[in-house]
Amino acid sequence: MKKIVILISGRGSNMDAILRAARDEKWPAQVAAVISNRADAPGLAVAQAHGIPAIVVASVSYPEREAFDAELQRTIDSFSPDLVVLAGFMRILTAGFVAHYAGRMLNVHPSLLPSFTGLATHRRALETGVKIHGATVHFVTAELDHGPIVAQAAVSVLPDDDEQTLSARVLEQEHIIYPHAIRCFVEGRLSVRDGIVRIADAR
Repeated sequence: MKKIVILISGRGSNMDAILRAARDEKWPAQVAAVISNRADAPGLAVAQAHGIPAIVVASVSYPEREAFDAELQRTIDSFSPDLVVLAGFMRILTAGFVAHYAGRMLNVHPSLLPSFTGLATHRRALETGVKIHGATVHFVTAELDHGPIVAQAAVSVLPDDDEQTLSARVLEQEHIIYPHAIRCFVEGRLSVRDGIVRIADAR
């Protein structure tokens, strides 16, 4: 039974999708805790509704990034997780923190990486005029929004799209591909060779 810790900063919609999939699909995994860097994150109540311990490590209490990451790492490691999942966790993590969880930390990003790293992905996609947008699940590395890609999903950009409508369709796809990628991890079906993720067939 693998153990997962999920990090959030906001409403936790991806976290909720993950918790529901883990329960409904009977993953060989347990979400041991949900940790937020914000005490007012609505996702904390969602985690509690699922019966998951919800913990706050408030980033505002740590002016230095390294001090916050050290406390966050200590809190995560108290649960001995096999996997750390970033689900709308709005913090840039230090290289040392990322290295500590190398190969066992996943993130979902609202674009088809390597396009549109960073923030405001939907606005930038619309301004650029791309016809296809989407979401990417990837292993976390020290370089922001890079790392081996596990899964992607594409959506068409419609002529009348604005940031809200495009974001909503991309988020629907995140709720599909992120739980699937995590399930592949906990089932031992992911491997990385030469920076490329291979996914073995389900047994």
